[in-house]
Order: sequence, then structure tokens, then C-alpha cells
Amino acid sequence: MSVRRVVPNVHVQPEELDRSREFYGLLGFEEVMNQGWIMTLASPSTPAAQVSFLTEDATAPVVPDMSIEVADVDAAHEAVLASGAEIVHTLRDEAWGVRRFFARDPSGRVVNVLGHR
Repeated sequence: MSVRRVVPNVHVQPEELDRSREFYGLLGFEEVMNQGWIMTLASPSTPAAQVSFLTEDATAPVVPDMSIEVADVDAAHEAVLASGAEIVHTLRDEAWGVRRFFARDPSGRVVNVLGHR
């Protein structure tokens, strides 16, 4: 299984998005995506170094604690299902160009496992 990146997801209130952008901008992060409900900041010098801020999730019942981008999301889904782990959000193609599912890890954290289409 090939992992492409891991992104912490921070659940924030809508009014905290701008303040988060400003604060993490002090540390060198720049906005690379903003869909209103999710904003991702990245390091220009190391683009895979990212952090996302979510006010909600557009299609899922919960905000995930982290996102893991993998090379083959279908294979990851099969492996997680076979392990017996809880699937929190079923495997699906999303309108913004990713295929993803959420699973709960052994400590109860929700992980968004995704691949770009």
C-alpha cells in the first residue's frame, strides 16, 4: 500500500477559518484549497506538508480527525473491511474529485482514506 500524504484535520467554527489562515501563515503556510466548509493550507517549499480546517463535512456524518491519501483507495477499502474495522462513511466518489471512505481506528479516531480520481 502506497501512502501519498497524511493531513491532520482540525474541526473549527466558521469564524475561525480566517484566523487559522492568518496564524498558520505566520509559520509559512499558504491556502491551497478552500471550499467554504474545508480549507487546506500547505507549505510552498514542501507541498505535502499540509493541514486542513473543517467546519463540517459536506457529505459525511462527522469531521474526520485526519486524511490519508493512498495510491489505491479501493485496495485500502478492501483491507480495512477485511480487518473488521468500522466503516463510518461508505466508499464513494465525491463531486470535488476524490474517491474516499471513513474508518474508525482502534483508538476511536475517524480516518478519511482517499484517492484523487
